[in-house]
Amino acid sequence: MPQKIRNLLDGAARFSWNDVEEIRLRLGRPLALHSRRESFFLSGSGEVVAAADAYRPDGADMERALQLISSSSLYAFSEELRNGYITIPGGHRVGLCGQAVVQDGQIVRLKHITGLNYRIARQIRGAARPYLQHFLDYRRRRVYHSLLIAPPGGGKTTFLRDLARCLSDGDGERSFTGFKVAVVDERSEIAGSFRGEPQLDVGECTDVLDACPKAGGMMMLLRSMGPEVIVTDEIGRSEDVAAIEEVIRAGVTVVATAHGSSIAELRARPALRRLLDDGVFERALILGWSRGAGTVEQLCHLDRDSAPAALRGKEQR
Repeated sequence: MPQKIRNLLDGAARFSWNDVEEIRLRLGRPLALHSRRESFFLSGSGEVVAAADAYRPDGADMERALQLISSSSLYAFSEELRNGYITIPGGHRVGLCGQAVVQDGQIVRLKHITGLNYRIARQIRGAARPYLQHFLDYRRRRVYHSLLIAPPGGGKTTFLRDLARCLSDGDGERSFTGFKVAVVDERSEIAGSFRGEPQLDVGECTDVLDACPKAGGMMMLLRSMGPEVIVTDEIGRSEDVAAIEEVIRAGVTVVATAHGSSIAELRARPALRRLLDDGVFERALILGWSRGAGTVEQLCHLDRDSAPAALRGKEQR
């Protein structure tokens, strides 16, 4: 960040940095910090104030911020700009907003950037560990085809990241020594890769294909890396479904996430209904908000020979 903004943040002391999820710079508008529960505005001296009294980034602040996040070369990040974000060291993502340049109905780049959203990446190691046994078929030494379901912000990517790490590293015991895991990270959210190198821990035996569309990425990994488990985020398109079916026919397990709050809600989406009706997934973990973000609401066994089974009550990571 520009030094002036860094100085303001360093001087801010009336909130816990552990709770901050976003730092937003908007041209000519209040400098804002957001946690899951509330928002703060900072003055030119780093004090928490009302929005009307907050520091307002100017054109020089925005230009310097863009230079820093792009290493002074926005052109080198043209693909990321087309998607509206840039990943920076540490796995943090900076969302960008401004004027879109459109050609043939497709966004080709952004210009006149007026908004930056620094989304702070945090890893919760151990989030999936208490539930790991439900995803493993110990007798056949395999992972069940699994689907993690949650509404936006419900913690499914955090859980997925730690599940990939656990499956890759094993539990250190003879019964579970770990699997060859491959991650298709289309939006650089699972591994938080910077220049192709994962910034977050997804496991010692995990290969990451960064910034690649899910369907093509799954097929590429299947052909090139010999994985036992393929992990990906936010499935839902028809091409995703076709790739998943191909991966499973090749004897590789799929672990994925999908937006939703229940299996019934997913069935309303034709592509996902096809996977569920065909019995592709054997386990479904539903995350929600009943006791805060990341609450494990239900674990369902979707095997054709067993009825859905819920966890004992609701547990929070």
